[in-house]
Amino acid sequence: MLKSLYSSPFAKKLLRNKGASFGLILIVLSLLLALFCYFISPDPSPNANRMIPEIGSKKPGYTASLLRIKRDKIVKQAAFFDRLLNGTEEAYQYTPITSFIIAGDSLIYQKFIDESITERKTILLSQCSEQPVINMTYHLGTDKFGRDILSRLMIGVRVSLSVGLVSVLISLTIGILLGAIAGYFRGWVDDIIMWFINVIWSIPTLLLVFAITLALGKGFWQVFIAVGLTMWVNVARLVRGQVLGVRELEYIEATRALGYSHSRTIFRHILPNILGPVMVIAASNFASAIVIEAGLSFLGVGVQPPQPSWGLMIKENYNFIITHNPMLALAPGIAIMLLVLAFNLLGNGLRDALNVRGKL
Repeated sequence: MLKSLYSSPFAKKLLRNKGASFGLILIVLSLLLALFCYFISPDPSPNANRMIPEIGSKKPGYTASLLRIKRDKIVKQAAFFDRLLNGTEEAYQYTPITSFIIAGDSLIYQKFIDESITERKTILLSQCSEQPVINMTYHLGTDKFGRDILSRLMIGVRVSLSVGLVSVLISLTIGILLGAIAGYFRGWVDDIIMWFINVIWSIPTLLLVFAITLALGKGFWQVFIAVGLTMWVNVARLVRGQVLGVRELEYIEATRALGYSHSRTIFRHILPNILGPVMVIAASNFASAIVIEAGLSFLGVGVQPPQPSWGLMIKENYNFIITHNPMLALAPGIAIMLLVLAFNLLGNGLRDALNVRGKL
């Protein structure tokens, strides 16, 4: 089956497009990263929320020596699926140090407080892990709370892909249904649906998202629904135009002559033949949803802390752009740019492969 798929003219034309191939590869890598991020990220704690305030706002490549001290409660090892979904609960408390020596059953260390400021402390070896001190390199630096930027970027890809997927599913469901009904039945049904579409179209997207978010409340799923409910208009207008052109063709006239129901004609004979343009606009809406979610999180009405979101990471660190460590805000911005670019390139490739032009 896969062999026949790859050998189809559509797949060959799509894969010959270098931009679409690059976008597809980037999207597949992002999906794999979103799935296995807790196994790959340097900080596998839930939401990569390991806070070490003493090493906050460090530049990329910063290396710290961390003393691992056992927590009071016993932390059980997470099962595979628990770790896959939520990460691993922290079993140790991490303390940055500059040096240490082991004397008998004790460990004497210099706790790092700030540049050139340390504090001498002693702790029993039994209170530490088997390997008490580890060196950790923060390849993209740390935020103001001392959390690893790279780990939060990896886990944040889940939010971006999830909001895109859920929003596209909602927008396609509403848009295809209303657009197909308006284009197929025409007349007063078309007039009412088009009036409703024009009303929604006239409201600025961000303002409409704000209104829906305030009605549903702040949160993870509320953002997905709010974004999805604002993106169906493009789909509905596209589907309506496609259905208006297809409904007059001979094979649709034949379905009426055979006495098929309207629903069977729409869902089994019309919609399968207009999925090409819908796939193209779905890719475009996926990219738009990622940008809208990032904007909402930046404004504080999207995903809420401590859950990592690329827009929220920019909000927390944008003041560092003009100071000594701009990468704290640039890294999530570049990640948003690359993922949006990937979906736009894939959408362009789908348009060319399906020979859909002048439809969007």
